[in-house]
Amino acid sequence: MLLTPEQLAGFTMAAILITLSPGPDNLMVLSLGIARGKKQGIAFGLGCALGCISHTLLAAVGISALIAASPLAFTALKVGGGAYLVYLGVQALRSPGASFRPGTSGQGSANPARTMFAKGLLANAINPKVVLFFLAFLPQFVDTGRGMAGWQTLVLGLIFTLQAAVLFGLLGYFSGHVGQWLQRKPSMSKWLDRLAGSIFVALGLRLILARSH
Repeated sequence: MLLTPEQLAGFTMAAILITLSPGPDNLMVLSLGIARGKKQGIAFGLGCALGCISHTLLAAVGISALIAASPLAFTALKVGGGAYLVYLGVQALRSPGASFRPGTSGQGSANPARTMFAKGLLANAINPKVVLFFLAFLPQFVDTGRGMAGWQTLVLGLIFTLQAAVLFGLLGYFSGHVGQWLQRKPSMSKWLDRLAGSIFVALGLRLILARSH
């Protein structure tokens, strides 16, 4: 057996607590669910979760360590990731607020669910903070005495991705219901898009301006 029951139980509990703790991913899924509806909230949440697969693969083969050790590579990734979040925020700020209305399918023609999934996937995959998190978090649960450290890291990362997909999907679903209730007021849609856009811009600028450690 690649992982012991103790490894599996300890890691799963820690992963759930980390995923549930307030953070940028939760905030983005929550704001998009409220502003765009449950389908797009779920899609973006699933994209964020599945983006963890790329970090798992990088951590398993040691590339994340190389990125973390190179100030130039880390800074470039940090600026690129932050700029992409700002871009998503500006798009939401410029939205006319018609992307979601009660009684519709929950996805507008300009931003279908599959597009939001791709945006969530990319937003997570190019976030250097997540690169460092996986590099620091996954090895803590690897039992080097059992060998196959790379495979253990891969399995742990996939478990993290699975539980994140479930939790982010639920967050997108319930926040979409909240958004549907709020958008019964005709003028609310535009302001919810502006709120979501402001959150994305703030998170992007925070990432760009954050000090490298």
